[in-house]
Amino acid sequence: MEESIPFRPEPASSSSMQPKMASLRALLLAVFVTAFVVDQCLVEANFPKSMYINWGAHHSSFAGNGEDLQLVLDQTSGSAVKSKRSFLFGSIEMLIKLVPGNSAGTVTAYYLSSTGDKHDEIDFEFLGNVSGQPYIVHTNIYTQGNGSREQQFYPWFDPTADFHNYTIHWNPTEVVWYIDNLPIRVFRNYENEGIAFPNKQGMRVQASLWNADNWATRGGLEKIDWNSAPFIARLRRFRARACKWDGPVSINQCATKSPANWWTSPSFSQLSSSQIGQMNWVRQNFMIYDYCKDPKRFNGQIPPECFKQQF
Repeated sequence: MEESIPFRPEPASSSSMQPKMASLRALLLAVFVTAFVVDQCLVEANFPKSMYINWGAHHSSFAGNGEDLQLVLDQTSGSAVKSKRSFLFGSIEMLIKLVPGNSAGTVTAYYLSSTGDKHDEIDFEFLGNVSGQPYIVHTNIYTQGNGSREQQFYPWFDPTADFHNYTIHWNPTEVVWYIDNLPIRVFRNYENEGIAFPNKQGMRVQASLWNADNWATRGGLEKIDWNSAPFIARLRRFRARACKWDGPVSINQCATKSPANWWTSPSFSQLSSSQIGQMNWVRQNFMIYDYCKDPKRFNGQIPPECFKQQF
């Protein structure tokens, strides 16, 4: 999960955010009408049954009949969990309440990943900040071991005040990142044009809280204030509505169009017009970095998917 992001956003003032919130109430009303819901495919998956603590066991704890998870970071260690199973396609969701107060230098990560040098990965990472400044929602996708596809956003809410839903929807056509049912990003499948897509490796769900003060806040300029430790991130209601990975045979089984594979339905192959409107609102008002608009980083060679329609 090491990152090297050249972008260092300036602190956002509260006054600059206020105009952008004016249309939020009407937008959220629309969300309730067009929300991404597939309850008929709900897979109950509480933490102890579906995940195990793979790092910092003395810093993690389950509660609430397995529905709640607490990750802790202090000077001795961070902590992490990983799903017992791997998945290929479907919808993965988690409610997360981020580290409050002075969280500069900390990163709460929630992502899907396979293993090996040619691994695939789909990321949500939440970069902490000094008190009074907004978190950064950092997204990325790796295909065949290649990443460098970062897009970053300021949240339009306080992610430390309450739990919010973060969902990764992944099917043979596209990957979509959602926050509270609002799509914020899409990565479409252009494999037939030589652009790799994550569709041949099962990925486990992982979550962690760790020290990344060498890069996370203003490019590493802000270090962790250990006087504020322990840092605590709270996770709740992990759900996987997804195809279970059983080895290479799953490559075709999970991609086959059938009622059981609900994610292959045409209704999930592309965002609706109202969802595109919601995403454009997020991206126009809260997006702060897009790798597709950073030619200096790639010596003028913008990645080919940036010239393709994504949504």
